[in-house]
Amino acid sequence: MKSRRTRSQSQVFDLLKQLKSAISAQELYLQLRQQQVSMGLATVYRALESLKLEGAVQVRTLSSGESLYSLAKEDTHHLTCVRCGNSAVMDECPVHGLESHLTESHHFQIFYHTLEFFGLCEKCQLTEEDSLTATG
Repeated sequence: MKSRRTRSQSQVFDLLKQLKSAISAQELYLQLRQQQVSMGLATVYRALESLKLEGAVQVRTLSSGESLYSLAKEDTHHLTCVRCGNSAVMDECPVHGLESHLTESHHFQIFYHTLEFFGLCEKCQLTEEDSLTATG
């Protein structure tokens, strides 16, 4: 049974519904302020945490340590460059079978999953090769 959301949780959830991409708590806070919503940054974090525990919001942590929040509407899969920070979305999911297995074997309700690979994008690989050639 879902508990009733607080006004702050509803405001944060409603803003996330309007957004097309994931957003940091700080950016969310700034957007709420631009919409004349009076809410402190700590309240934004608390609302996001409650929505996450409810399964309504998913969190993706970047290699920089920054967390991005979005509605828990779909699984996400990314290739993220540790040098430039660019992140490419992977369309295919190699773990859907595992998710089904875990749901059945552990009687575990899965809200969503994330899969992220970290490395160097093609552009950063070329930059690295160029710098090695220049110094060699």
